[in-house]
Amino acid sequence: MTSKVTYLGGLRTENVHLKSGNGYMTDAPIDNKGKGEAFSPTDTVATGLANCMLTIMGIKANQMDVSIKGTVAKVTKTMSADPRRISKIKVEFDFPNSMDIKSQKILEHTANTCPVHYSLHPDIEKEILFNW
Repeated sequence: MTSKVTYLGGLRTENVHLKSGNGYMTDAPIDNKGKGEAFSPTDTVATGLANCMLTIMGIKANQMDVSIKGTVAKVTKTMSADPRRISKIKVEFDFPNSMDIKSQKILEHTANTCPVHYSLHPDIEKEILFNW
């Protein structure tokens, strides 16, 4: 098993990563009968895309002996109504360190081939911006 998810009531879940014991909570968003006091399940999906992209860029950056430490990803999730689903995820990366164009292109390609990117339904629009 990877994780354990417990429904706490009130449209809230507790999520525990079994190997590390780390956890987080989710809450239904205000526009879907929740309190909006934590990440919603769809927030975690959108944020997971940025997590995955940064992680595999970090792996590639280490192999290339360049640093992306301090890079920030700003995530915007857009929902559609019928059916209620994620229709668009925008991820905008702000890199604090300059690097040559070749390294930039390699990292951009790497980000766009992360497992979460490939796992998302093709109908979900992905807008990915890289600010070098």
